[in-house]
Amino acid sequence: MSYEQFAYLYDELMKDAPYDQWVSFVKNRLAKYEVEATRLLDLACGTGELSVRFAKQGLDVTGVDLSEDMLSVAQVKAEAEGVKIPFFQQDMANLEGQGQFDVIGIFCDSLNYLQTEEEVLSTFLNVHQHLQDHGLFIFDVHSIYKMTDVFINQTFALNEDKISYIWNSFPGEDPNSVEHELSFFVLDERTGKYDRIDELHYQRTYPIGQYSDWLTTAGFQLLEISADFEQFEPTKESERIFFVAKKK
Repeated sequence: MSYEQFAYLYDELMKDAPYDQWVSFVKNRLAKYEVEATRLLDLACGTGELSVRFAKQGLDVTGVDLSEDMLSVAQVKAEAEGVKIPFFQQDMANLEGQGQFDVIGIFCDSLNYLQTEEEVLSTFLNVHQHLQDHGLFIFDVHSIYKMTDVFINQTFALNEDKISYIWNSFPGEDPNSVEHELSFFVLDERTGKYDRIDELHYQRTYPIGQYSDWLTTAGFQLLEISADFEQFEPTKESERIFFVAKKK
């Protein structure tokens, strides 16, 4: 499968993601905490959807992702949109050499793809090292409720002319983890037949208090915890938890 095809599948899967709400959330928090940001690091940037949007807001954006294929598509996307964004292939748990930023974000529950507690803490420590003093670290994760009550043992499906998918979610081996089995059926316009492409994704989350403890250990001051793009504290049925922390 070519990287163009994989990125197409990813963008199709994420086509209803509220990207503009992430941009608004970051802009709001920068204003709320009086951080004059010029440089933003978009960790786990994927195909660059958010990176491009932030760049269009006037920020000096750098994108980092583990997938070379995703980054290739992100670069093409940035050039097509007329913005200059350097993209680098790195694991966020081993981030190094990217300089200093005013704000660093891990969006779209990308942190949940890390498989161990050690990787999460390592990521927080690396983020701390790459932030300017008093810079902001903003990230969101799936809640435990979303993992256990929304995902596990559920099936999601899409049926369109050029692409369809079946998405089954099962309990993972670790606590509060889930395995997503996705089967895509993509039209090959040359043959008129559909190609089947299978993907397996693993996500894991933790209690809110655990994330808070890791932030403290990494040297952050936790500023706020909210849910679902709102300015309210999480409830038992909140699905996406947002953290905003400041480098001391």
